[in-house]
Amino acid sequence: MRDPHEERGAQPQPEIWTGRATNRVQWLLASFGAACMALGIELAVDSPWTSGLAPLVMAVVGCVAAGLLMLFGTLAFVHVAVRVDTEALEVRCGHMGLPRRRILLDNVVAAEFAPTITPQQWGGWGCRWRPEKGTAVVVRRGEGLVLNLGDGRKFTVTVDDAEAAVHFIRARLRLPTAGPAQGA
Repeated sequence: MRDPHEERGAQPQPEIWTGRATNRVQWLLASFGAACMALGIELAVDSPWTSGLAPLVMAVVGCVAAGLLMLFGTLAFVHVAVRVDTEALEVRCGHMGLPRRRILLDNVVAAEFAPTITPQQWGGWGCRWRPEKGTAVVVRRGEGLVLNLGDGRKFTVTVDDAEAAVHFIRARLRLPTAGPAQGA
C-alpha cells in the first residue's frame, strides 16, 4: 500500500515539532534580584549598621531572600521550549527546563490557536491556574496554543508559530472521524 503523501507529491511531515518563546523583560527583573542579593551581601560584609546585630541579620536575610526569589523566579520564565512528537506535548521552562509539563496526545480532545494571550489574562507571567480557564505557561504576550483535555481541563502555552503547532497536533490526534456538525 502506498503512502498518500507520496501519491500527491507532498513531503512527509516531520515526526517532531519544536517551538520557543522568549521574554527579554524578565532579564531586567532578574537583574533587580541580583542587585538585592548584592546589597544583602554588602551589608553582611561591610556593614555600617550601628543599631545592633538583630536588625542587621534581618536586613541581610531579607535582601538575600528577596533577591533569590526575584532572580530564580524570573529566570525560570525567561523562555519556554515546546516539543511535540507522536505521543506527547512537552513544555520546559527556563534554562534548566523546570518546571516541566508533559501531556500525552491520547488525553487531548482538541487543539486551538490563540492569536493573542496576555499575562494580564492569566494574572502575570509564569505557570498559572485559573478555575475558569485551566492552567497555562505564559512567558510573553502574543500567540499561543490551547489544548482541550479529555477530563474537561484546558492547557495554554505561549509559543512562537503556535498555528503550526496546532496543525501538527491535529494531524496526530487519534480521534474518530467526525460526522455532520451539530445543528447543520
